Amino acid sequence: MTATEMVVSHGKPAGPDASHFVLTFENNRYASELFGQFDEHLKLLEKELGVDAVARGNSVALSGPTLATHQARRALDYLYAQLQKGAQLEKSDVEGAIRMARAADDQLTLPTLERKARLSMSQISTRKKSIAARTPAQDGYIRAMERNELVFGVGPAGTGKTYLAVAYAAQLLERGAIEKIILSRPAVEAGERLGFLPGDMKEKVDPYLRPLYDALYDMIPGDRVERAMTAGVIEIAPLAFMRGRTLTNAAVILDEAQNTTSMQMKMFLTRLGENSRMIVTGDPSQVDLPRGVKSGLVEALGVLQGVEGVSTTRFTDKDVVRHPLVARIVAAYEGRGRTPETNEGGAG
Repeated sequence: MTATEMVVSHGKPAGPDASHFVLTFENNRYASELFGQFDEHLKLLEKELGVDAVARGNSVALSGPTLATHQARRALDYLYAQLQKGAQLEKSDVEGAIRMARAADDQLTLPTLERKARLSMSQISTRKKSIAARTPAQDGYIRAMERNELVFGVGPAGTGKTYLAVAYAAQLLERGAIEKIILSRPAVEAGERLGFLPGDMKEKVDPYLRPLYDALYDMIPGDRVERAMTAGVIEIAPLAFMRGRTLTNAAVILDEAQNTTSMQMKMFLTRLGENSRMIVTGDPSQVDLPRGVKSGLVEALGVLQGVEGVSTTRFTDKDVVRHPLVARIVAAYEGRGRTPETNEGGAG
């Protein structure tokens, strides 16, 4: 048997489009973690896929619509393989596996489908942590970062676009593929004129870069992050400080890029040097620029469409991986056509 192969026993289907089978997992401890405390992971499968999942020891009986039971099987197969690799399962991991299992049937051209019975999700790994794609868009985003020098990740909050960008940069740094990580963000709230704020440069820009810090500390031990910042290996800088530089051997991330002007975006993109990667993230529906000022992100997405070496991943409310209510909030606003923060200079 392979590491993820499971013994399957077929029972009598409950109807013409129904299936029933039993999955038996070899490792009792992994099976217990797979099912979750009080079988909470199986209950999630039942709720999301409309199947019955009944655990008995290290086996689980799945029954319900044929398509849904096979999606449940693929999700469990993938999650069990992750446990064998040393992963610790959380509810969000189970939700992600369910999304990907559905996507494998909905869009058979997705690169996430190796074959009908197996799921394969892109991963980012450092010594501290490994994270796997939890939606088809996240999977495509990670693959795009691996293949392209400039990647745009655009879409609503909570889709993981910034977190995955920082995680990927951390992976490159740990593997020695780059020498430096540069994190930048337009400080629109301070008008990019930070002199009046108290403290040194790091203290001035910290409030605007907190989401980037959070992802860094998730992927790299805290003491190493501090040392890297002191040594200049990890650099935090507002967008205005990028002018005149050529960024080589680096992973450069521009967050909240919808708040760049056209001139700022062009300036930033032309900083790209040899052996560097740029990742630009933002939400075109959340532009904070003055009314009438065109978003540099919106413009760049149009200007650079089809340019070799440039890839764009677009996230939607279906890719929100935070609390389920966040996805419903995003969908409600998108249903109105505009969000309260959208201005005339933005995506519209």
